[in-house]
Amino acid sequence: MSLPAPTSDALAASHALQRLIAADIARHAGAIPFARFMELALYAPDLGYYSGGAAKLGPQGDFTTAPEITPLFGAALARVAAAIMAQSAPRILEFGAGTGKLAHDILSELAQAGVHVEQYAIVELSGELRARQETALAAFPQVVWLDGFPDAFDGVVFGNEVLDAMPVDLVRKKAGRWCELHVGVEEGEFAFVERPCGADILAQIAAQIPAPDELPDGYVSELHGIARGFMRSLARMLGAGKAGAAILLDYGFPAHEYYLGQRAAGTLMCHYRHHAHAQPFYLPGLQDITAHVDFTAMALAAQDAGLEVLAYMNQAAFLLGAGIGELLLRTDPADARAFLPRANALHKLVSPAEMGELFKVLVVGRGVELAAPLLAADRSHRL
Repeated sequence: MSLPAPTSDALAASHALQRLIAADIARHAGAIPFARFMELALYAPDLGYYSGGAAKLGPQGDFTTAPEITPLFGAALARVAAAIMAQSAPRILEFGAGTGKLAHDILSELAQAGVHVEQYAIVELSGELRARQETALAAFPQVVWLDGFPDAFDGVVFGNEVLDAMPVDLVRKKAGRWCELHVGVEEGEFAFVERPCGADILAQIAAQIPAPDELPDGYVSELHGIARGFMRSLARMLGAGKAGAAILLDYGFPAHEYYLGQRAAGTLMCHYRHHAHAQPFYLPGLQDITAHVDFTAMALAAQDAGLEVLAYMNQAAFLLGAGIGELLLRTDPADARAFLPRANALHKLVSPAEMGELFKVLVVGRGVELAAPLLAADRSHRL
C-alpha cells in the first residue's frame, strides 16, 4: 500500500501497542478473537487509536464526519431533538462526540430557537477527543462528561458513527461450516488463524445472519455482538426512564442487503490519513478500524430489550424530513459566495452518490413520537 509515512513518535507508539497485543496473544495460547485485537488496537490505554493522543478527525486526522462538513447537520438534528425533548425531558446524551462540533451546533441551534437544554452529557473514550470537546464547548456550561451509561435517562440520545467503531468478531465459511477468525503471530507479523466456532459464536451467527447455510464457502462476515450489547444497554437506560429516544446515524445496511455475495470479503475497513483500505494489521493504534452496521441486528436488539423501533431511513430522507432544506434557505441564494458552499455541503450529506444513501438513521425509544415528515419517510419495514 502507498500510504503516508508516520512520524517516528507515532511509529514508536504503534510498535509499543504491537508488543502489548503480541503479549496478550501469547497469554491466550497463541491466538485471540479478532474482536479482542480490534478492542486493543482502538482502545488500549494510552496506545489505542481512540485512547492515544493523535488527531482523529479533520484535515490533520484520518477521516471526516458529517458535523465537520457543515453546521446544517447539527442544526437539523437540533430540530428533531427539540420535538423529542418537548415530549420527554430537556436533556441530551451523546456517545462519541468527536471534536465536539455536533454538540456545539446542536446547542447553538437550540439556543437560537429558545429551547432550554438542562444538560448535555457526553460519553467519550478518547482522551484526545475529550480535550478537544472541552475547548469547543467551553461556552456551554450545561455540558458534562460521563464515564458510561447513566442508570436511567429521559431525553434524546445521539450516536453519530459510534456503532461502526465497536469491535466485531469475524467468521468464515469453510467446507460448509463456519469457523472463527482469530489473530495470531506468524514470522513476527499478525495473521489470521482459523478456530472452530464456540457455542456463543454459532448462536450469534444463527441470530444475526439470515440463511447462513446458503452462503458460499469462503464467505467472511462480521458478528456485531458488542454493538448488540450496546443496544441492550441503551434499552435498559431508556427503559428505566419515562420517555426518550436514541438517534443512531452510521453507514451500513439492513440484513437482507448486508449478507450478499458481493460482500463475501466482509465490510471491515480501515482509515489512515484520509486513505481507506482493508488491512487491519497495518500500524495498529495509528488507524481507525470499522465495520458497516447491520441495522436489522441493532433494531432487533433494541426491540427485544423493550424499546420501540420508531423509524429507520437513509440519511437523506432523515435530514430532509428534519428540515435541512429550510435551514439552508436561511442563507440568501442570491449571495452566491455564502450560499454555494453551504449548498455543496448539503449535497454531500444527502446525495445518493455521497453520504445520503450509504448512511442510515435508526431511531428507537419509548413514550415519544416523531414528527410527521420523519414518519412519512420511515422504512422500518425494510429492516
